[in-house]
Parts: sequence; structure tokens; C-alpha cells
Amino acid sequence: MTVLALHVSPEGFAAARVADEVGADQIRRIPIPAQAPWESCRDLLLEVAAGAEVSALGIACAGPIDMAAGVVAAPEIPQWRAGFAITKAARTLFPTATVHLAIDGVCLALAERAFGATNGVMDSLAVSVSNQISGGLTVGGFAVVGRTGNAGSIGHMLVPGFDENCVCGGHGCLEAVAGGVAVRRWALAQGWSGESVPALIQAAEAGDDVALAALGRAGTALGRGISSAAALLDLDLVVVGGSVAMAGPALWKPLGAAIAEHARLSYLPGLRVVPSPLGDVGMLAGAGVLALSGQGSAE
Repeated sequence: MTVLALHVSPEGFAAARVADEVGADQIRRIPIPAQAPWESCRDLLLEVAAGAEVSALGIACAGPIDMAAGVVAAPEIPQWRAGFAITKAARTLFPTATVHLAIDGVCLALAERAFGATNGVMDSLAVSVSNQISGGLTVGGFAVVGRTGNAGSIGHMLVPGFDENCVCGGHGCLEAVAGGVAVRRWALAQGWSGESVPALIQAAEAGDDVALAALGRAGTALGRGISSAAALLDLDLVVVGGSVAMAGPALWKPLGAAIAEHARLSYLPGLRVVPSPLGDVGMLAGAGVLALSGQGSAE
């Protein structure tokens, strides 16, 4: 039987077969199309399945989601903003398969525990800092999904000292300061003229003052958010990955300084914040774990 994994992110769709070793050349990726997003996603899954009978499919999707209903409402896909029944659509595509859905942060937590930096750790937080900020909690060795499936959404934790408007409709959220879109927007407003987060990171490495400031304030906000989460949940390990997390000292030094300043409770001195070893495949790998373990919603 064939098991598939699907990741729905702001950057596009990614899919692969679940196997012991999956190389980068075996992962299929497409951008989110302007029209007919499910049809494009369906064709991608059929390409990966290559005619085989699919027994299980794990789906990691950017939030918000309704895990019990199998509905996603990723804001980056206009046709899905009011809700798209992705579990039902996938079940129609693969009638013999069990389809499991979870928010991408939960899948990241599953992957980090199975293959990454939290292996063998009972309580931890995994954070992805890319265009969006996603998080996944592991408590007592189990990924926490929450009432609706959206637990771990650290990107919408409020951080003191910042008040930028957020796509969620609120203001002062961590994602509105430290997400890739927000970091680049702030840099552009200060006169930087680059076109992408990787370009911003390169500019910071070259000593560009605006790029350094943009990543520095992102690191400070991340450190404050992580300190609050660690205090609330009594954690001593946080793993951070994603495209923005690849910024190196420009991000990690202010992040560490914020942790040192704010994580001062007697049970937090050992708090470790470490880079993820999973690169850009963590959430897709977690969708594979989800498919095999069946922890998320299923139809």
C-alpha cells in the first residue's frame, strides 16, 4: 500500500510518498495557482501516487483549520478562505485511503519528535519562522492539537513592545513582526529595496544596517514570545526552523538576548532554543508521520 504526505503552505503545495528515505528529488512542489487550487493539488497528488492504491494520506495545512470537520481556511488561497473541505475532497480522490488532517505546526512537532531535535524529549515547542509563523507543542510526548486543531499558533501570541497590524485582524502579534512577509515589509519601509527574505539575509550578512535592524527586531520579538510560551508551559527546549531562522547571528543573537532577559523564572535557566535540523521538509515529513500514526482527524 502507498502512503502519501501533503503540505499546504503559503508558498504552495508539496507532496511525496512516505518511505524510509525520501530525497529532495522525490518531493513534488507547485505554487498556489490563481484559479482552481484543489484541481492543481489533486493533480499533484495523482502524480505522486503514480497509479498506486493509496492507503493513507496525511495533510499538513497552514491554519486556521477545523480539524474535526476536515475543513481548512488558509488565507493565502482566496477560494478557500471561507472554508474548504479538504479531507472530503481527498477521500473522494482516494476512496480506499484514510485521510488525516492537522495544522502544519502540529505536523512540525510530530516530525521534530520523530526525526529532529526533540527526539526523546517529552515536552517541547517547535516553531517555523517563514512567511508565516507556525508552532507545534509536544506535552507528555504527545502533540497537542487543541479544541479545533489550532493549538500551538505562537505566531498570534502578543509580544510586548510591538504593535504592527496582523493579517488575523489583530495587532501586536509575533507574526506581524517576525514573519518573513512582515520583516521584508518593515525593511522596505525603511528604504531597503530587495525582493525577498533570502536577499534580506544576504544584505544583513554584508552589514546592511536596515537588514540587520529588521532581523534584529524579529529576533527580539521571537525571544520574547518564546520566553512567554516557555514560562506558560514549563518547557526547556524550543526548536526554531524556517527560512527566516536561517538568518544566522543577525536573528539569533537578539533572540538569545531576549531569552536571557525574560526567561528568568527559577525553572527556566536551562531553556534551550536551537535550530531545527529538518530544513524545509519538516511539515511535509510530519504529514507523513500523521498518515502513519493517525493522530489527526480522519475520514
